[in-house]
Amino acid sequence: MKIFVALLLLFCGTLQATERPNILLLMAEDMSARVGAFGDPVAVTPNLDRLAEQGVRYSRVFGAAGVCATNRAAVIMGMHQESFGAQHMRSYTNAPADYRPVPPAGAKAFPELLRASGYYTFTTAKLDYQFSGPIVGSGPFTIWDRETWSGDWEMPDGSPFFGYMNFAATHESGLFERWTWPRGAAHLLAQVTHILAHRHTEDQVKPADVSVPPYYPDTTPIREDIARQYNNIITMDRQVGDVLQALEAAGLADSTIVIWATDHGDGLPRAKRELYDSGLHSPLIIRWPERWRPGGVQPGDLDTRLISFVDLAPTILSLAGAPVPEFIQGQAFAGPAEAAPRRYVFAARDRIDEVPDRQRAVRDNRFKYIRNHNRQAGGFHLHYRDTARGMQELWRALEAGELNAVQRQWFEPRPEEYLFDTEADPFEISNLAGDPVYADTLQRLRDALALHQQRFRDYGETEEVLMAEEFWPDGVQPLTANVEFRLRADGLLELYSNSEGASIGYRHEGGAWLLYHEPVAPAYLQAQAIRYGWAESEITEYQP
Repeated sequence: MKIFVALLLLFCGTLQATERPNILLLMAEDMSARVGAFGDPVAVTPNLDRLAEQGVRYSRVFGAAGVCATNRAAVIMGMHQESFGAQHMRSYTNAPADYRPVPPAGAKAFPELLRASGYYTFTTAKLDYQFSGPIVGSGPFTIWDRETWSGDWEMPDGSPFFGYMNFAATHESGLFERWTWPRGAAHLLAQVTHILAHRHTEDQVKPADVSVPPYYPDTTPIREDIARQYNNIITMDRQVGDVLQALEAAGLADSTIVIWATDHGDGLPRAKRELYDSGLHSPLIIRWPERWRPGGVQPGDLDTRLISFVDLAPTILSLAGAPVPEFIQGQAFAGPAEAAPRRYVFAARDRIDEVPDRQRAVRDNRFKYIRNHNRQAGGFHLHYRDTARGMQELWRALEAGELNAVQRQWFEPRPEEYLFDTEADPFEISNLAGDPVYADTLQRLRDALALHQQRFRDYGETEEVLMAEEFWPDGVQPLTANVEFRLRADGLLELYSNSEGASIGYRHEGGAWLLYHEPVAPAYLQAQAIRYGWAESEITEYQP
């Protein structure tokens, strides 16, 4: 994280005051609301608590999925992942066919829309939006001005920036045992990564300090994993504090809207990958500089509106003063485009790594409905998840017959429908779907989900191999057509590709790639096109 701070200082030093706010999105991985400011008495999060005192807490924010890649796909596009074929966990691993999802031709990632409106955009470490790989350098090159692990770079004078910084200290892999013989390559990578990431963190939360949800047995390995989650959060909190301090030192705190969130719920079993609130509920904080703070909003406020992760894209575009295109399915909860409060949020779960599955969910302020299209147990063996000690403990306790009825639920075949009263039953263990007292609520939520699926296509209804064939016919990745050039009568140069929906980048004399969004002055330049999910075109040249 020190390199992030160094980068922030480097590029911030070149910026001038702008009429539009800078926007910084800080995204931690695999973490629910284990933050002091959200009422958790165990959490050690002084920097996030301070950010919340200066900003607004949003307490009812829910992911469109309970796992990173599918939810990050929804975030970057402002669309429900199942509506554009991004619902299966990483099509390039464990999939029955080789493909990348291909969003509709007119759909663009929101940072690319920000670039087109004059923002400088950058991201750190992680992409993971399904039509990219998981790390920087693996996605459409037109989305960001800069993707970085490290290095010196500057931003153009006068440009507002949008930054998307990722914090892996809280990732599920941080729960893997660190000082044992590795169980495989993924375990070894996790060990090295987290030993280095947390080497300056002193464990402050002890296993005896934590509370154990009723769906877990109260055993030492379970308590140790929950405590480990809290101690990993201490590292992330410190890293966020370093970034905020650098922003202050650069004189940019008063011109930058800071958004902190997590990419879904906890990385613990029966949380990550699930459609329970433990997998979907994310804390969110926005710190508004005084000049950008909405009317009626005060530091320290708590906002209880329902918010979906598909709402982040239109909200950030709205805050930036950029238009919100019609393809975006979310709605802004702040800025000039702010919409009326939601009544419902929706979520989906499909293939999880090597295991096919299908669930759909809708939630209002109190009740959650889940439709289980696959009647299999929710708790099944996954090679990656089984590496965590807590998951191994659950399997051991199950086999030994030590789990009670509530703790066995996750390992038993699911009914066709779930209905949970999240106020009376926050752990979602009492299914009310068969209770006639709640028949009207059940039907209302069924109807809400059906209407949602009428509005937006659900690729989950299509077998994955058939969907893959639609995106990559015969299993071959389509190639984006080369950029061509047209000199207009007014002397300006147009760039175009015959691939519908392609984004175009261009550069001068081998410089940085710029996003083409309007005609340019004729000069020697190189150009390349990319349709999301397709292969990049060749680089073509224009000679005036």
